Amino acid sequence: MGDAATTPPPAAHQRIDTSVPHSARIWNYWLGGKDNYPVDREAGDAYTAVFPGIVTIARGSRAFLRRNITYLVAEAGIRQFLDIGTGLPTVDNTHEVAQRLAPESRIVYADKDPMVLAHARTLLRSTPEGATSYIDADLLDPERILAAAAGTLDLTRPTALILSNILGHIADHDQARSVVAHLMDALPSGSHLSVNDGSRGTDPAFEQAQDAYNASGAVPYILRTVDQITAFFDGLHLIDPGVVSVSLWRPEPASPAPEPVGEHGGLARKP
Repeated sequence: MGDAATTPPPAAHQRIDTSVPHSARIWNYWLGGKDNYPVDREAGDAYTAVFPGIVTIARGSRAFLRRNITYLVAEAGIRQFLDIGTGLPTVDNTHEVAQRLAPESRIVYADKDPMVLAHARTLLRSTPEGATSYIDADLLDPERILAAAAGTLDLTRPTALILSNILGHIADHDQARSVVAHLMDALPSGSHLSVNDGSRGTDPAFEQAQDAYNASGAVPYILRTVDQITAFFDGLHLIDPGVVSVSLWRPEPASPAPEPVGEHGGLARKP
């Protein structure tokens, strides 16, 4: 094992409310994970009854992230990752993909969710050659994240910033862009930014289902236009094929011809 893991404090478990559905646990359910409760599965099933394609989007998002990390390790030579808003562990988590290819890779996860904190020990399993650590921090506090990440990562070396399905939780687009810019400004040349989020303009049924979910009183997740998602990469060099539906970003050669879904993402290098 890499850097020592610390047991999450009991308070983290006490703050978990299993009587109401939770977005991270619902997403975990759609991905085929086991860290969810009946109330989450009921909410997830209610959503899929309206829009069955959400499972395809969730799993397509995870496959996109896997292909991004594979490129970063195998082609860009990246060995450091800062994954913010990581959510609950399922399969092919960032450290698993990176360390499978380069065991010396170092990964920092950051999330403010008590459910994720309660599962931090799962996230903290690392190869002996590398390191994996967890920060209990909010995306809206980038300075705290950067300061804490520096305990595991050398932020003077190229680092990949991973923001997967998290920016939609920041309602104000300008604020979301400011947070991304703040984080990337702190990273050196050769660092990369990976972003994927739910999008508008591809699947009206998805948009209708998500708008209804947001109106239900649940913690909202904002779908953005492709142009808005592309704006997160301003000042960076997009890696081909640019910002596209996640299913179309460098699909596996042997996979069936992919269909676009209502989620877009891209990967870019800081010059």
